[in-house]
Amino acid sequence: MIATMLHTNIFCNHKLPTAIIKSDNSLDYKSELFLLTIFNSFVADYSLRQRVTTNLTFFIVYQTPVPRLTEKDPYFQERVERAAKLICTTAEYDELAKEVGLENHKNGITDERERGKLRAELDGIIAHLYGLTETEFSHILSTFPIVAEKVKNAALNAYREMVK
Repeated sequence: MIATMLHTNIFCNHKLPTAIIKSDNSLDYKSELFLLTIFNSFVADYSLRQRVTTNLTFFIVYQTPVPRLTEKDPYFQERVERAAKLICTTAEYDELAKEVGLENHKNGITDERERGKLRAELDGIIAHLYGLTETEFSHILSTFPIVAEKVKNAALNAYREMVK
């Protein structure tokens, strides 16, 4: 699965499943970004691949285990900010950037090395949120044959950094 946050001027037909998260009848951008970090992680991808053959449906997505955090939890805001820096890279995302604590899209990250570092950090945090051991996370990473070893090592190293 590849999940992202679309800006408000995008139309999606029935071939592209979309979801909106609301809290008290208003958009909840922070929860959406939090969920995006989960869905785009190696851990969630591994979990989904165990149950999907050809089509990923909402039925399968709803069954995916997701760590429950609120804004009061220590890793929540860190993950939201990292996700916003990865997504908010053009002016269309200025409203989202402001909503989650970035000034505007100019605070988004476009440098590929820095983006890779943020993604690795998110994967390390997420592996911890799922309560995985280093051995378990290493096994999950080994099941991605087309992902570069450099990317997998960065995620594993980010996981290790969290233990220190």
